[in-house]
Amino acid sequence: MSLTFHYHPLASFCWKALIALYENDTPFQPVIVDLGNEASRAQFLKLWPIGKMPVLRDDARDQTVPETTIIIEYLDRHYSGRTRFIPQDTDLALQTRLRDRFYDHYVHQPMQKIVTDRIRPAGSNDAHGVEQAKSMLATAYRMIDETMSANRWAMGEAFTLADCAAAPALFYANKVLPFEQTHANVARYLGRLMQRPSFARVVEEAQPYFGLFPQERPERS
Repeated sequence: MSLTFHYHPLASFCWKALIALYENDTPFQPVIVDLGNEASRAQFLKLWPIGKMPVLRDDARDQTVPETTIIIEYLDRHYSGRTRFIPQDTDLALQTRLRDRFYDHYVHQPMQKIVTDRIRPAGSNDAHGVEQAKSMLATAYRMIDETMSANRWAMGEAFTLADCAAAPALFYANKVLPFEQTHANVARYLGRLMQRPSFARVVEEAQPYFGLFPQERPERS
């Protein structure tokens, strides 16, 4: 098998690329990376010394492909299927990449800031940074709500790279700053994403790991 996908089933950015693999039933060998295991960590760092997941390895083309957006574009170019993630029209392709960046930078990253703050040692939390992240999410929700008032998917009627980015970002963001009661269009969009077979499969496979997701610490009285 040519493709090997190094990832963790709970990691939100891993979900983004995994959705693309499942969308087109692309054959690949999954390798779960456990950074807490010395052997697993060493093996992964040998492949990609930066140590960030996921990473796609293509032995047939002798290519190591990191970074979720690049992985999806690589699949779209070399292992294309029924779902094309980048439109052929150059202007639409640019807008698709912009929305991919929007979800990564303004939903995914602030969500991760809030989550990682929960696992910091007591007394070293970044309350100011968390409030900034929540403010960024609130702004992003308003913008998405407006866009999704007329769209089925992030770019309209076609499922694209932007939706691969949106699905894990919104799924986890909804856990740290819920939007069901405040942004109905965003909630409906997440509902459609959850029904997409590729994403539904990702979420189902992550179920055994959800107990590892850090919950918000109760405030001390």
